[in-house]
Amino acid sequence: MPEYLAPGVFVEEVSFRSKSIEGVPTSTTGFVGLTRWGPVCYRDADIQGPSSCEPRLITSFTEFERVYGGLREISVGAAAPGEERLPYLAHAARAFFENGGKRLYVSRIFVPRAGTGAPAWGVASHSINVSDINATWTARWPGALGNVFVRTEVVRSKNLAYSHPEFGVQAQRAKAGAVVEVIAGAATDPNIPVPDGNDLLIPANLRVVALDSEGRQSFIDSTGATPAITTDDVIQLVEMRVQVTVGSDRVEEYLELAASPAQKRYIGRILQKDDPEDQDAPVYLDWDPTTSGAPAAELPFLPALLMVALQGNTNGRLTGGHDGEMPGPDNFAGNAADPDNIEIKATGLEALAEIDDISIVAMPDSGDLGGATVSRVAAQALVTHATRMRYRIAVVDGPVGSSLNEIRDFRGQFDSKYAALYYPWIKIFDPNERFSQGTPPRQILLPPSGFVTGIYARSDINRGVHKAPANEVVRGLTQFEVNINTPRNEVINPEGINALRFFEGRGYRVWGARTMSSDPEWKYVNVRRLFNYVEHSIDKGSQWAVFEPNNQRLWDNIRRTIEDFLLVLWRDGALLGGKPEEAYFVRCDRTTMTQNDLDNGRLICLIGIAPVKPAEFVIFRIGQWTSDART
Repeated sequence: MPEYLAPGVFVEEVSFRSKSIEGVPTSTTGFVGLTRWGPVCYRDADIQGPSSCEPRLITSFTEFERVYGGLREISVGAAAPGEERLPYLAHAARAFFENGGKRLYVSRIFVPRAGTGAPAWGVASHSINVSDINATWTARWPGALGNVFVRTEVVRSKNLAYSHPEFGVQAQRAKAGAVVEVIAGAATDPNIPVPDGNDLLIPANLRVVALDSEGRQSFIDSTGATPAITTDDVIQLVEMRVQVTVGSDRVEEYLELAASPAQKRYIGRILQKDDPEDQDAPVYLDWDPTTSGAPAAELPFLPALLMVALQGNTNGRLTGGHDGEMPGPDNFAGNAADPDNIEIKATGLEALAEIDDISIVAMPDSGDLGGATVSRVAAQALVTHATRMRYRIAVVDGPVGSSLNEIRDFRGQFDSKYAALYYPWIKIFDPNERFSQGTPPRQILLPPSGFVTGIYARSDINRGVHKAPANEVVRGLTQFEVNINTPRNEVINPEGINALRFFEGRGYRVWGARTMSSDPEWKYVNVRRLFNYVEHSIDKGSQWAVFEPNNQRLWDNIRRTIEDFLLVLWRDGALLGGKPEEAYFVRCDRTTMTQNDLDNGRLICLIGIAPVKPAEFVIFRIGQWTSDART
């Protein structure tokens, strides 16, 4: 209660209503697996990668291609040409967005090769050693896609020289640290050529601008002297343009770059390792002017020397990048962040565990890891992750090429209400090949998890989390790997294997909505996800109650808050019952708490909800009717 110590009028704000619970997002998905490129946290003490290596939120497949690479094969391990591995996660991301997904977090897996340091980690680089400049272009992430080509060009301005009434000849726009080019006599003699565009820099013509306390410019040459400049001279501002060619279809360009740390667009800041201007910049420049071996007299001239070195580096191909080794189940499970070392961050599924918004998880690579046993162990890590996180569901892929008996055997080794299995795999045309006259591209086989998670998200957005994500059209495929007819579906559906089926005139559809649980209470995916949604929303929306006075006023407030939230769910059709009293109950009073609970700081609220179950079996009973028949 406020304390009033002096007479006066006091106006206070109070609340006369209960708190509100905002529903958590249910369609945000997390993938873990192999990609050609992108953020990945390093676990090797001999190399420190960029600090921003956590899973990245992706909102479109175009963004995925820029951050994590495209759909070209990944050459892991000792793969010979033609034996590269399909980037299942990239194809799954494409299918996710094509089927209605909106938000996707990606946790990249990379396993270094034998040894330590950059060669083992597959980070491409290229060194520049000219005069007193020792700089290195380095890929920000490991991967063969990091073998990019970097080209540095210079861009010259028009003549910026002008006569200042007190300071003499000065250069417009030139700040401290700027590199300018001085062409003696060119302003009055048309026979003296003036360099243009990306013409080769000549160190003798370059100057580095310095400013005194009054704002007067001086122009430092390679000897450290500041020779006078006359009105007959041309002064051109020199800046850099860096072009990075990634693969065969992506070019990144960075403009108006300077060579001095005193400049706002200093190349070492715009293209730095940890926090570049463009967070998806493929390379960074490793150069420290304070550690150069240049004589003291040349130190002010180092920005000009850096420009000369970068422009003169005609072979800008980075080398040494590779895709690492084939990961195992432990790599997908990952490692938790080190609480004692901020530089050692979480990897794999553990990295996704740190993101609270995720409600769906998948591991598209798990079905093709070299054998059914390895796939099962990897899937167990995914299911364990979802179970431990409580508010998530795992979409599991069976081993590639599984027969009906093999997928049943695979399913029989799981029992979890936080996971669902879909079968069979899905065929699509290879997007890396083009159609030609009479010759369609080859077909490739993909795990269903990317398609299904997109359908989960689409169903949540269009109908709500209470709607079973089944009887939904699968987009972007040519056919299923195996034809599931009704007799086969009657075998696998009772065992908790969700079929993907083709229906004449109705297309390709998801035809199952069961979890991998033996508990009939948690048989259906939508029931499990509805409870995830309700529990997580109440968890986040009631944090305000912690440490409040544990009395009747708090209990009533909590009860009203939860009842208001559940009433909205009932009106949306998520709960069963003709009226609210039939759909849910909330009790929070002395009947739910003993004195011992109160003495130990416990507030206990009982909540019961009646979820809607999907109409899995629609039965019409038809018989003959006569005029004198009675029902």
